[in-house]
Parts: sequence; C-alpha cells; structure tokens
Amino acid sequence: MRTPLAWSNLTYERRRLLTAIAGVAFAVLLMFMFRGFENALYDSQVQLLKVLNGEIIVVNRLKYTMFIPAQFARRRLYQAQAFDGVEAAYPLYVRDGAAWKNPETKAVRPLRVLAFNPNDPVLTIPEVLASQEALKLPWTVIVDEKSRAEVGTVTTGTVTELAEQQVQVVGTYALGTDFASANGNVIMSDQNFLRYFASLGPEEQSRDLNTVDIGLLRVRPGADVDAIARTLRDQLPKDVAVLTKPEFVDMELDYWRNNTAIGFVFTLLTIMSFVVGIILVYQILYTDVADHWTQYATLKAIGYSNRYLLGVVFQQALLLGVMGFIPGYLIALVLYRLTANATGLLMQMTLGRGLNTLLATVVMCLISGAIAIRKVQSADPAEVFGN
Repeated sequence: MRTPLAWSNLTYERRRLLTAIAGVAFAVLLMFMFRGFENALYDSQVQLLKVLNGEIIVVNRLKYTMFIPAQFARRRLYQAQAFDGVEAAYPLYVRDGAAWKNPETKAVRPLRVLAFNPNDPVLTIPEVLASQEALKLPWTVIVDEKSRAEVGTVTTGTVTELAEQQVQVVGTYALGTDFASANGNVIMSDQNFLRYFASLGPEEQSRDLNTVDIGLLRVRPGADVDAIARTLRDQLPKDVAVLTKPEFVDMELDYWRNNTAIGFVFTLLTIMSFVVGIILVYQILYTDVADHWTQYATLKAIGYSNRYLLGVVFQQALLLGVMGFIPGYLIALVLYRLTANATGLLMQMTLGRGLNTLLATVVMCLISGAIAIRKVQSADPAEVFGN
C-alpha cells in the first residue's frame, strides 16, 4: 500500500492546515459573492418578465429595457387579438417611482406600480391570482413582501399613502426587487391606476388606459408561437415591437450585459479574487515545500522522479481546493440568504454555479501548485547531503 504522502504533508501540522483551508475558503467566498451579485443583477431584472402570462410580448418599439417609460396605443392589442392563433390580449400598465409612505416611519420611498384588469390573469403568481377580487375595491393594492426594509412592515389591512393619497393593503405576494423597481413593487387594478395617476400636477405625466406599457398575448394551445410572432411583426404598424417571451427576456439581459459597466465590474472583481486565491495557495504550498526541502531531496536521491514529486504537490493542491471549497460554499449560502432578505435581490445558488466555482477553485489550486513545484524540481540531493 502506498503512503499517502500528500495527505500526510497537509495534516502533519493541524494549525497550518486550518490556516490553509481558511485562506482557500476566503478566496472561494469572494468568487461566490462577486459572481452572486452579478447573477442577482441579471436574475432580478428578469424575474418579473418570467411571470408575465403571455407567450408573445408587445411593447413600444423604443422600449429596449424596463427602464424606458414608453407606451403604445391600446388599440394595437385589439388588432393583434384579431389574428388567427391569438387567444387573448392583456394590457399591463407600469408606473415607476410612485411615492410610498412607510406606515411606521412616515418616510417616503419610490415603488414601481403594476396595474391591470383584475379579471385578466396577467401574472402567474398564486397570491396575485388569489387577490383578484380584493383588487377590485377602490384605493387598494397588494404589496411585495420581499420589498426593501425601507418600505416598512406591511400586512393585510395596513393603511398608508401612495402618490399622496390613501391606500389600503389587501394582500401580499412574493417576487423581489430589481434595479428598475428600486424598493419593490405594488400591484393594483387598472381602475385604481386611473384614480392615482390620471389627474396629476403639471410637472408629472398623467396616465389613462388608452396607452399600454406592456401587452401580453396568449396563443391557442398547440399554435406555433414563433410563426404568429412573425406574422404580427409583419402586419402590425411599426410603432410597436413584437417579441416572443424568451426574446423579451434576452433583450433585457442583453441591455444589462452590453450597455452597463456592472457586469464588467463584477467580472473583474471575480478575476481579482481568483488571482488572490492563486497567491494564497502558492504561499501555502511553497512554505510546505520549503519546510520539507530535505525530505524532497531525499526522495530524489533514492530514485523518485520529478514527475512523482510534481504529483504529490498537485495532490496537495487539489486536497486544499476541495477542503477550502466546502466551508466557502456553506458560508456563501448563508450570506446569499442574508443578502436576499436585506435587499430583495434574487440571490440564487444553483448547481451549475456551484460546480463552476468548484472548477475555478481546482484550476486556481493547480496553477498555484505548478508555480510552487519549481523549487522541488530544482532540488539537488548533493546540495542537501554534500556537507
């Protein structure tokens, strides 16, 4: 039976081993957090789009992101509904930056308002569908329970102010915030939308139901969604853009990936944490090699090749990577949960993301081992035993 030399080297001094694992775990945690914030940006931005109940989306042709407050004429939805294969058309009205008064502190925070006809199943969220009748009451809303803490503690029956008018909360649901909604989302009926935003001051844009922010088209079961979308794209006036739901989601993601610096910043930070990990693991392995210089020279003197010694150091690097990954992963899970609760962002730890970070950790440790092995390869037994 072969002696587990790599394992023995690592575990010979327990305090040094724990320090080494902590160093690797720190680098792993940095990669998880930076990549997690980047993924949260993308996931949070499209979580609302994914629960829209429509296979085809109609928007103003100038609307290339949810940030753009561009509407189109509602009659375009009536025209689209007349096409063969289109089963239903639902208008969705959006108002960004509506002033919400925290019922506890009375501080005012901006929220995004989503409005539609309560008889239309616009959002595939069970709590929203269950609140359709309650939304028909005047001056009522349902509030996202994952809104930021600045919104205040909101439960069914809470009375506060929205857009400087009284509002009553008749239910809650769980969705989460994004960078467009700021602190969170409230949902109301289209008639309440008129009550709050149809008669605003001269400095604000008043709204009516004749212009729509997002149009949702349901197609008949078994119909070819792509073919219907192409037909609508060709036949409808060119003041609207017609996209399938995956195309609409991709358009939003492309905007954040290609037109903002946020993705670049988080990618750069992830690379920096990868480099920090290489340096940490290299220092650990190099110190171990230096402390066992005589033993490595002895192995070479009795006939062990550089290839064998290289394998020992690589085994140590892999063991360090796996042992450091586990606590880094577990701590990241806790921090993901805390961040999601504090910000409302969609911090998700998926299997694919975990495996990618594990692969990056292994590569990081192998690079460190390849650098540290140079001292072993240059070891000359004569230098050790010559005196």
